[in-house]
Parts: sequence; C-alpha cells; structure tokens
Amino acid sequence: MDPFEKVAIGDTGVEVTRLGLGGAPLGGMVLADGIFQGSGYQEALALIRRAYELGVRYFDTAPMYGDGRSETRYGRVLGEFPRASYAISTKASRILRPTDPDDLEPYSEDGIPHLVYDFDFSAVGIRASLGASLERLRLEAVDILFVHDSDFKDQHEDDVFIAALEAASELRAQGVVKAIGMGMNEWERSARMVERFDLDYILLAGRYTLLEQSALPEFMPLCTERGVKLTIGGPYNSGILARDLDQPVAFDYQRAPEHLVDKAKALKAVCDRHGVELRAAALQFIFGHEAVISTVPGAATVAELEDNARVMQVEIPPALWDELKGQGLLPDNAPTR
Repeated sequence: MDPFEKVAIGDTGVEVTRLGLGGAPLGGMVLADGIFQGSGYQEALALIRRAYELGVRYFDTAPMYGDGRSETRYGRVLGEFPRASYAISTKASRILRPTDPDDLEPYSEDGIPHLVYDFDFSAVGIRASLGASLERLRLEAVDILFVHDSDFKDQHEDDVFIAALEAASELRAQGVVKAIGMGMNEWERSARMVERFDLDYILLAGRYTLLEQSALPEFMPLCTERGVKLTIGGPYNSGILARDLDQPVAFDYQRAPEHLVDKAKALKAVCDRHGVELRAAALQFIFGHEAVISTVPGAATVAELEDNARVMQVEIPPALWDELKGQGLLPDNAPTR
C-alpha cells in the first residue's frame, strides 16, 4: 500500500493521505505508569517537518493533546508549507485556560503557560474551541472538525453531542470547515450520531484494530451504508501492537492487562511464522474495510514515523490472515486485503 496516496473524504473537497500523523505524542503526553512519553519541543518540530518531507499530507491534532502543545507545535511548522497542499483536523469541546499565566514550566520552549480545560459542547463553546485552536495553529481554517469526548465512556449525555454537532453542521454550512464528524474512543456514541446527522468523517480510536474489532458487527456496516469515511486512531492500541511484549506495554492509554498481552503475543507468533512484523499486520489490517481511508498513528520520534511509512509497504501474504482467522484471533468476517 502506498502510504502517501491521497483519498477523498466523500464530496467534501478534502483529501487525506492513507498515512496521517496523529498529534497526541507531539504534545508530550505521558501514559499510565510512564509507559509512553511523547516528543520534546524540538523533536516534535523536526518530526512534523520530516512527515511532510516523506509525503504525509494529513495532520491531526486536538486541544487535549498536551493541553494545547500539540496544536502550538504544529503551528510553528505548518506555515512553512503551501496551505492547499495538506489537510488538517482538530477537535472541539474543550476550552483551555491557564492555571498560572506566569508559569511556563515544564514546557517553556513552547512559550505558552500550563493549561487545563473545561468542557463546553454549546454552539458558543464549539466556536470558541475552534477559534482558540486556529490561534495556536496559526491558521485561518482547518479542513476537518471533530467533536471530541474524553476517554471516559458515557461521561456525557447524547444531548451535549447533539448540540455540538448542530453547531459543527452550521460551521460546515457556512464554509468555515469542510468536513465534520466525531473523534471518539467508543463506537456506540458515534453510531447514534451517524444515524442522526449527515457526518463526513469519523476518527475512531482503538475499536477497530488487529487486536480488537468491537466496531465490526454494527458500526462499520453503518458507516458503509451512510457513506461515512473513517480514519483509525490508535491502530497499535496505545502501543501494545508496536512494542516489545516482554516489557510493560499500554492498551487504551493504561497498562495492558495480561490477557491482552497474551493475545498480542499470539498475534505476533502467527506474524513471525509468515515473516511479517506485527506492526505491519496491525497497520495494514484496518485498510481491509472499505469504510477506512486513513490512519493517524501517533509517532513520538522521526524513527517511529519513518517506520510507520515503511511497514505500510510490506507485502503481507493472504495465508497470514487465513491463519489468524483459523486460530480465532480474527473474526471470520473481518475483511482483509
């Protein structure tokens, strides 16, 4: 697969590369137990430049990622490139505010204070969130706006998302953004919103991967039926499919439970027998489904970014997928390339 092939998001006028750059690690985020640490300031800037140099033309970020630092770091680099040459998505629902405007530690190189957030799903809040994001990004507009929830399932009622998507729909109608959707770790809420709204694009994190396919029976067919395209966030499930499984690894931003580590090891054993890296199988599996047009794995280093591009181009024998299904590690109806 060509990681830099451009694919259209319906008739929105937005095109994304198959391989995008996820912005969470760019903000210097750390997962539970210190398992994962994101990029430092200079490293993040170098990583963004290298992504563009390689051919990545889709960049994703959010106010949540590093409390504004991911967007700020993108903003320091993206102005170097022709605006029409790439697509960028950010997310709305969080309003960032400084805890102490005089305290820039420990991210003094970013030149912004330490920020915390409050949720605001109202029309005013969505516009304010987007406006602040544009300031940090140093852009006049983004291509894609996702309504974003926290990592806690059912923390908010559907009503707040309905209000937020009504506001996002208005922004799209006004031409402020070209495509709208949801950026979520759970598929159930996104499914209800897909049924209610004319959405263009969903960022689904962690629920359709080589390790977990909970979105396959209901959500993926719904997206196909409605013509909603997907980008898969967290294709490595927070690292468990891309790290040394003999060391502590994360799943869903926390330390992975033993039964999932065991399943990941079983997946790896099959991959090893076919001479394929686990991360290659993980990154390519998701594209077997017709609704998936891109993925936005986070990369904390240039080496990780380059490796993502490399493994997308590895040839995977059909026998590998057959064995995974034969061992019950993949559902029989999971589409594979």
